[in-house]
Amino acid sequence: MKYEVEQKYSVAGMAALEAKLTGLGASICEPQSEVDLYFAHPVRDFAQTDEALRIRRKGTANSITYKGPKIDRTTKTRREIELPLPSGEESAEAWAGLLEALGFTPVREVRKSRRKTGVLWDNYTIEVSLDEVDTLGTFAELELAVEADRVEAARVCIASLAEALELHPSERRSYLELLLERSQPV
Repeated sequence: MKYEVEQKYSVAGMAALEAKLTGLGASICEPQSEVDLYFAHPVRDFAQTDEALRIRRKGTANSITYKGPKIDRTTKTRREIELPLPSGEESAEAWAGLLEALGFTPVREVRKSRRKTGVLWDNYTIEVSLDEVDTLGTFAELELAVEADRVEAARVCIASLAEALELHPSERRSYLELLLERSQPV
């Protein structure tokens, strides 16, 4: 069973972070648009169970992802199941329609421009995503996908790279949670 070990950080100085990453040998990809449509479960409250279900459109590629509850109080470590879907906007809409027919309801879209790279650190290649999220700002995510017996080592590795990149404090809430909090009346 794979676990996604992830830490996210708000970034004020993206150019400085990019310079640090390239100094570590990273080659940052061109930006790619991602649109994530999140769904609410018909009989269980994903906000309460700390789960998520989304359809992601990345260019013409589509995928569906289930994210299980976070397994600790400091990182965003959780079980993740991601499956490819047929490409194209019509396919994404058809899958959204299937979920709605089954009782799932759309919650919100999260739109971002994402640039990816990988950094070799402590014998792991950590995936780094540099995100510009509509209405939220700029963030960096450090992520490793590992088996259950490697979760703690992955956490330590990511924390070490974050320290070297001077990223702090970490943000445990998802982009969806941040957007929903921002849209609620005060």
